Amino acid sequence: MPGIKFHLCTNAVQSWHKEWVKSTHNAPIWCTEVTPTSNDYAVRQGERLAELRKDRGLTQEQLAAKLQVLGCDLTRSAIAKVEVGQRRLYPEEIKALKDALHVTYDNLFI
Repeated sequence: MPGIKFHLCTNAVQSWHKEWVKSTHNAPIWCTEVTPTSNDYAVRQGERLAELRKDRGLTQEQLAAKLQVLGCDLTRSAIAKVEVGQRRLYPEEIKALKDALHVTYDNLFI
């Protein structure tokens, strides 16, 4: 079809969401947003955790200690695995990390 192009967009939040968008030439582009593989998301989530931890000058051991005080049994080893995408976080761990790092949920997952 003239003026129609196919383009794959990625978005970590939405899955298989289709919408019409216009290109710079006002020709419609079919855009399909897909959720990246869960492993990609785990790696990005881990990288974000490491970034936040380092920004606050904390070692993995220090973060684990802060989490212990909050009643979360996330060890240094578990934090290391999360940071490289080898382990997922449970909801109660996410809440404890939010509190320990003094961030919002949105900031934790950007």
